[in-house]
Amino acid sequence: MTEPLRVLLADDQTLVRTGFRMILGADGIDVVAEATNGVEAVEAARRARPDVVLMDVRMPEMDGLEATRRILTASEAPLSVPEPPRSGPAEGTPFAEETPFPHAPRVIILTTFDLDRYVYAALSAGASGFLLKDVTPEQLPAAVRTVRTGDALLAPAITRRLVRRFAGGEHRHGTQHADDDAALHRDLAPLTPRELEVLGLLARGLSNAELAARLHLAEATVKTHVARILAKLGLRDRVQAVIVAYETGLISAGEHEDARHRAEQA
Repeated sequence: MTEPLRVLLADDQTLVRTGFRMILGADGIDVVAEATNGVEAVEAARRARPDVVLMDVRMPEMDGLEATRRILTASEAPLSVPEPPRSGPAEGTPFAEETPFPHAPRVIILTTFDLDRYVYAALSAGASGFLLKDVTPEQLPAAVRTVRTGDALLAPAITRRLVRRFAGGEHRHGTQHADDDAALHRDLAPLTPRELEVLGLLARGLSNAELAARLHLAEATVKTHVARILAKLGLRDRVQAVIVAYETGLISAGEHEDARHRAEQA
């Protein structure tokens, strides 16, 4: 029997946490810890080892974006135990703090603020999803299950705006996000023709199962192609892959809108 998904709720509003806990619990998803600020979220992620973290953006002491960075940076550290000094631990040596997270969770950013800067910051921090708090009771459990399987997601309205911004050649002003833009820009030359085809279809919103059907491949083969694309381009997940596909001109915003329209009419 498959174990229930383990979720950490990080939000400073009690009613929000209560509502999400009830929605997830009714769908068979366990809320194993809760946090009211970013500091608590980092510690709870280390202690409770959740599969998915639902992270609010605006919280006291430490915001959700910084908490996400710390959780995912620690999760990516090599699993090694520091070798103790021969004469015993030196005074003040924080072995517990240096020990990396034993379990890498996926993070979904939840906010009431539909602002571009949160989207870019969340992607830069390594989040696997970005949803507004008006998400429906049906959408929330589905989102948790989606990111746990290794996929990534964005609210449809946010995805469309990202497409317009990148495919339209717009650039953000100022230096705040310059590093984020540079990190997302990738040369597609390392990809094989088949990998370019997979990336183009992935950016049009096709799932692994749909990709497999379209390309007449096994779903496991599609997953291998996606993994190689991410590795070759140095990307964290499918969200960044979608952005790169538009940023490099592999596909256009019009193609995305046509695909979305067909999906909505289906």
